Order: sequence, then C-alpha cells, then structure tokens
Amino acid sequence: MPKQLEPGILYVSDEFETAAHLCACGCGSKIRTPILPTEWRLAGPDSRPTLRPSIGNWQRPCRSHYFITNGQVEWCAQWTEEEILAGRRAEQVRRKRHYDDLYAPWWKRLWRWITR
Repeated sequence: MPKQLEPGILYVSDEFETAAHLCACGCGSKIRTPILPTEWRLAGPDSRPTLRPSIGNWQRPCRSHYFITNGQVEWCAQWTEEEILAGRRAEQVRRKRHYDDLYAPWWKRLWRWITR
C-alpha cells in the first residue's frame, strides 16, 4: 500500500489480503478492509471492483455507510446505534460459525457436506 492514498482508488494487496481506500465522503480517513472469509469479499475486474459487505465507518466522525459496486460508490442510510450493535453481533456469529466449521472434526464436516 502506498503511504499516500488517492481519492477514488481501491488499493488491494493480495499478499496481505487487504484492501484500502480513502473514505468515500471525502473526509480523508483511511479505510482498511481485510479480504478474508469472515470479513470482506472482493470480486470483479481490477477496473471495476465490488467489495462486500458494506463499509460502515461507525468509529469515524463522518459515520459514512456505503457499498463499492462495479467500481462505484453506492450510498446507504446511516445506521442507528441499535443497528450497529446488531450488525456487530451478526459479525461475531458469522465468524464463530466459520471457525467452528473450519476446525470441526472430519466426521462433522462430512455430515454437514452430505446434509447440504
């Protein structure tokens, strides 16, 4: 990643499994998103990336909330404190489920695969 990020560019490091960009609102905050199975997913060509899930800058003064879809910013409504807390709880559940599945005994993984 360069030290100075340019507005409107999503920088991606395959080596470090992360993406970075300046906040879409223009406040200048550096936003880092880990590209991992339990975090964000990156798709699409380099010229028109899509990043999921949304970016919610709840700890920044701007509190921006948006998606990056096909290289374009799609603005979302700001969340209430209750929505933020519910989103964080859902993230914890998703991470726990992922790692529980990843480290489950082989016979449990096989059973889940068969029953899907």
